[in-house]
Amino acid sequence: MNEALDLQERPRELPSGVHGTIQFNGLTRTWDITATPHVSMKLKRVFGQIGSNQVGRYSLKNTPEVCRDLLWFCDRYPLEIVGPAPAGYMADAYIQRQADFHRARTETVQKLLEGLVPPRAFELTYPPREYQRVAAEMWLLAGGLLVADDLGLGKTITAIAGLTDPITRPSIVVTMTHLVRQWQSEFAKFAPALRVVVPRRGTPTDGVNDLIKRPRERIDRSRQASLPHVETFPDVVVLNYQKFVGWAELLKDYAKSLIFDECQELRTGEGTGKYSAAKLVRERVSYCLGLSASPIYNMGDEFHAVLSIIQPDAIGTRTEFITQWGGGSSNKIADPKAFGAWLRAEGLMIRRTKADVGRELPDLTIIPHMIEADLSAIEKVASDAAELARVILQGGGKGFDKLKASEELSWKLRHATGLAKAPYVADFVRVIVESGEQVVLFGWHHDVYEIWKERLKDLGVALYTGKESDSQKSAARESFINGKAKVLIMSLRAGAGLDGLQHVCSTTVHGELDWSGKVHEQGNGRVHRDGQKEKVLAYYMLIDSGSDPVISDVIGVKQQQSEGVLNPDAENAPLVGNDKDVKKLAEDFLRRRGLAVPEQQLREAG
Repeated sequence: MNEALDLQERPRELPSGVHGTIQFNGLTRTWDITATPHVSMKLKRVFGQIGSNQVGRYSLKNTPEVCRDLLWFCDRYPLEIVGPAPAGYMADAYIQRQADFHRARTETVQKLLEGLVPPRAFELTYPPREYQRVAAEMWLLAGGLLVADDLGLGKTITAIAGLTDPITRPSIVVTMTHLVRQWQSEFAKFAPALRVVVPRRGTPTDGVNDLIKRPRERIDRSRQASLPHVETFPDVVVLNYQKFVGWAELLKDYAKSLIFDECQELRTGEGTGKYSAAKLVRERVSYCLGLSASPIYNMGDEFHAVLSIIQPDAIGTRTEFITQWGGGSSNKIADPKAFGAWLRAEGLMIRRTKADVGRELPDLTIIPHMIEADLSAIEKVASDAAELARVILQGGGKGFDKLKASEELSWKLRHATGLAKAPYVADFVRVIVESGEQVVLFGWHHDVYEIWKERLKDLGVALYTGKESDSQKSAARESFINGKAKVLIMSLRAGAGLDGLQHVCSTTVHGELDWSGKVHEQGNGRVHRDGQKEKVLAYYMLIDSGSDPVISDVIGVKQQQSEGVLNPDAENAPLVGNDKDVKKLAEDFLRRRGLAVPEQQLREAG
């Protein structure tokens, strides 16, 4: 009996010439592979996403690309494909089907990008441009696409063009709070036949009835009889990221497509309500579009979080992603140019610059401008900042204490630096305005805004920051566009997607610095966009003290990381060490004040 049982548990022998097996794991939705030792070595070389900790049995995320590569691998090193697979297919037939789909999609995408296959016309009130039609066609072909075109190239029109195909409707458009009205206006202008609804509340109170329009009673004149009411779900629901969290459960049962405007909002990944809502709805829709000229702000693995929503079956697991593209590091991409090229080849991302589409705007000139500063503002926090810097840099200590100290040091020094520069920034802006130019002035701290506002009040100042309501922001925009206000003070992280400023302004002034260069790029994009007829000048106000020296350096690091993915032909900036941003700030602050840097930090730096 025991001998018989033992015989049953022995794995069956593989056919001659076969080196292992491939089976679909329904629990993990992966392909589980076993192979002889020498073939296992080849397998791990071909599939770079296999972690070094996998031994004996290897798992690969089920994606069309993986299926195609597995077939290619089996042609060289035969593996037996056994068992069932999704959708009722046997595993071998399913892999072949996915491989054929991947081959057809990549070939069609390539022909589309090369102009060998023309995109459809897309019936809008005002015809979309050729490059907008190409992106819309790619979206409908691939099902999920990240459109990372340059600022001002009309990504909104690309999305609206795609929504003219009934297979994408009803659709959900998720955007920033201050851009909801702008989306409504664009739909009314380009696709007035589509019915667009904006939920008023954060959560539904009457279920789907909150969105359904009840048309007036229709009369059949031939019979003089009343016809029944026709209840219709809207073609498009537009809402901000906060409301999306409350509406996702309801909308998932109706939507066919999902559009994330400024999709960098998803970059932080798991653990946020908006990301959970995005996953919930994405599982139910066939089409998802991400729009952003800056899909990442800092380090490149944010792409994984964004693309896992836009095209879940293409990017692989986070572990695979880090292994294949991060070189084992969780906070960067080892070769951004190669990764960007892969995204394009797979039809996962399309990125066109202004030069690429033949509508090149006047040059954007970046001008670092050193100014004076009232250093007493920095002196007031010097003692506290030095103590925080030591906590951050010294060996030992609790992780929580170091984290808290890092946050506090960053805030204190950025705030003090902004205050120190504020009067001189205002004086610089005055010179520009009095020469006949309007200025968009970027900052971060509200008491800095107040200094600017007071010193420039005779010129006319409008505010577009985190404190204003949507109606107040709209009024500020109009005041600036009609010339009543010569200065528009804007928060560094406000106004994403804001349009119209380029018709009256070609000068930006960055009075405070953000840790991410992409934030500043988006700010410049408020005026450096389609419709601008003048040369755009972007002034960065800098002092050789406080947080400016380190942050201006860090911006270069993060800019290089993002630029390599988006623009593979761009020159690489010199690589800088991997020290944490605030750690650099702490060490720099101590050195500039002639204070000792803890020996632990010196050893690490050495």
